[in-house]
Amino acid sequence: MATHPTPPISPTARVGWNNRSQTVTMPLEYRFADSVREVFIRREGESVVLTPRPTDWSGFFSLGLTASEDFMSNIEPLPIQERKF
Repeated sequence: MATHPTPPISPTARVGWNNRSQTVTMPLEYRFADSVREVFIRREGESVVLTPRPTDWSGFFSLGLTASEDFMSNIEPLPIQERKF
């Protein structure tokens, strides 16, 4: 009789309810740092993905991204608006 190798056991999290909110208790190795107070949430197929929400823009600016030379080159300036103060 042939034996099939058993797949490795994936860690699991407990799902429950607190008042009207669904809660997920994650294993220690999957928990966010204590500094994380909010996460972005999105669906990918049947999966739910949580990503820490940054508290500032320093990570983005440290990437050194710049706009290309032709960025907004085909945009015509709007006419000056007359305003009364």
